[in-house]
Amino acid sequence: MSTHAKRERLLLADLLESAGPDAPTLCEGWTTRDLAAHLVVRERRADAAAGLVIKPLATRLARVQAEFAAKPYEELLQLFRTGPPRMSPFALKQVDEAANSVEFYVHAEDVRRAQPDWTPRELDPVFADALWSRVERAARVLGRRSPVGLVLRRPDGRTAVAHRGVPVVTVTAEPGELALFLYGRQHAARVQLEGDKEAVAAVQEAKLGI
Repeated sequence: MSTHAKRERLLLADLLESAGPDAPTLCEGWTTRDLAAHLVVRERRADAAAGLVIKPLATRLARVQAEFAAKPYEELLQLFRTGPPRMSPFALKQVDEAANSVEFYVHAEDVRRAQPDWTPRELDPVFADALWSRVERAARVLGRRSPVGLVLRRPDGRTAVAHRGVPVVTVTAEPGELALFLYGRQHAARVQLEGDKEAVAAVQEAKLGI
């Protein structure tokens, strides 16, 4: 596993362990147990994980995920912590970094920010740039359901267009917060929003992300 994805995996595993199996998350309707089951199924059961993007397979995904969620919590965390099986595409370093660095960061914040006493995590500049790179590349896909034009902007002025249209809402924040916003955690992300009042309200309630 590559550096960022490996670190974020271990950090997320530790957070899930500390929170326990019944803690809330920002994923609507999911406890930490449900989130852990999702993470394991995603890497170890490609036949079921396809239901994340193929609607006819969603019922199968729900059934398999429920089966994993019924396992002892410690077993689930160990399966996640040790990483995907050798034959999984996620076992390839390039795939691991591309698919998991942002995924694990966002889910770690799903656990952290669901707690009443959470505090912002300070990201090192290298990881922040890595997140920004992923955000730039995925912006058009993740922002496709925005009801208005959507521009993401770092404090240093670098921008990415997530959706073309008018009126335009500009979201300014550090890369980690922009990632959360673009992955559908608008209300949990610490960002500055500029634009028409109605447009800002619309994008805050939009179903962004995958």
